[in-house]
Amino acid sequence: MPNLPANPLSIRLSITHERLWWHIDDEDHLPERWDVSADVWELDRCPEAVRHVGDISLVIADLHRDRNLLDSVALGEWALEFIAETVLDSTDGRLHPELDARLPAGPSRMVILRHISLTTEWRGHGLGGPLIAGALRTLAPTARLATCRVSPLDFRSTCPDRVSAELASVRMAGMLERIGFHRWRDVHIVDLHNPALLEARMSLLDHWWPSQHDPCP
Repeated sequence: MPNLPANPLSIRLSITHERLWWHIDDEDHLPERWDVSADVWELDRCPEAVRHVGDISLVIADLHRDRNLLDSVALGEWALEFIAETVLDSTDGRLHPELDARLPAGPSRMVILRHISLTTEWRGHGLGGPLIAGALRTLAPTARLATCRVSPLDFRSTCPDRVSAELASVRMAGMLERIGFHRWRDVHIVDLHNPALLEARMSLLDHWWPSQHDPCP
């Protein structure tokens, strides 16, 4: 069994959306920013110091609306450009025919995966992909697809050199592709009903259900 702080099947996702109470006009909460916190269930026998597993940052963009400069703060420049290139008509959220053909019908909304981080104790055990998949499947009823841009530039602040940043981006791309993402143009996209998002959990389920070992004393 991997040397994990606790049984990973006891990890819970808390998905929150925050905004100022007085931001109640239709456009005030668009794009929607969502934060996902992964934490070990508090009743599990696990030290408090390692209960927090990681964080995921997501943004949901409504493809029906026209974008403005303020959207780039929440979405990021690359996502703003991607939406501009792929949404042919903001009145109905119609996508580029090539992209539209890859996706089943669904809400004209797109989830942008902005960031994921795991705490030191939980890294290196293949948890990142399944946690992303779990968060995206939770949001599947509200959007049609998810997208993520993987670039070495995003890793330069945490990697010691350019080569390390390149390798980190390759590993991240591989993780996304294992849970159903595929490359389209310069980004990775996934249909939120792709069975691969469900399959992402199976290796952990096979190892830990039912668990005969409890890593926590």
